[in-house]
Amino acid sequence: MNKLAIFDCDGTLVDSGANIFNALSAAFVEHGVDVPSPEVSRKVIGLSLVEAIATLTPHEAYERHVAMAESYKLHFQRARAEGRVDEPLFDGIPELLDTLESEGWLLAIATGKSDRGLALCLDGHGYTKRFMSLQTADRHPSKPHPSMVHQAMSDAGAGPETTIVIGDTAFDMGMASAAGAKGIGAGWGYHEAHELVEGGAVAVADQPLDVLNFLSGFPERRYG
Repeated sequence: MNKLAIFDCDGTLVDSGANIFNALSAAFVEHGVDVPSPEVSRKVIGLSLVEAIATLTPHEAYERHVAMAESYKLHFQRARAEGRVDEPLFDGIPELLDTLESEGWLLAIATGKSDRGLALCLDGHGYTKRFMSLQTADRHPSKPHPSMVHQAMSDAGAGPETTIVIGDTAFDMGMASAAGAKGIGAGWGYHEAHELVEGGAVAVADQPLDVLNFLSGFPERRYG
């Protein structure tokens, strides 16, 4: 089995929290719904869009959740077209990816972003070809359902025992646990360390390169 490292995107690879909150706020205002605080909004980052909005507005009908999700997409797209979207890589991410690849890990992504949103984000960093499997909310149930991890493992020829999931939310950690993989919390992201542990993280890394500290003794790449 091959060794596979599956990364979340928002809050793990890139710092996109401000972009998400701005688009969310615009969508809520458009629909006459009270805008949740950034502290509340960050709790749903990682979920697929409709599920995130439904969590924030449980009193609204499903049709309104869908309509607000479409508004969010349009506001985000407009901001990107106007050059107002900034999705910088977190410090240490390039070095972490380089090290993992040098040690024989295959790289994948499992994200609540759309295919389009992920492609634009990765293209902006020249990272599109770096990940051998790209799993998004367009083709899978929302996290913490394990579907994205299962597909990435299938693409990579990896098994749960040779797969790690690096993510900054409890939803990522729940997804990893549900798939039988190990979840390493990205403590530099949007959920607190205790939330990551409660979600199923086997460890929480304070900074990207700290992930490497938790890989000693991990199964070596093997073929069969």
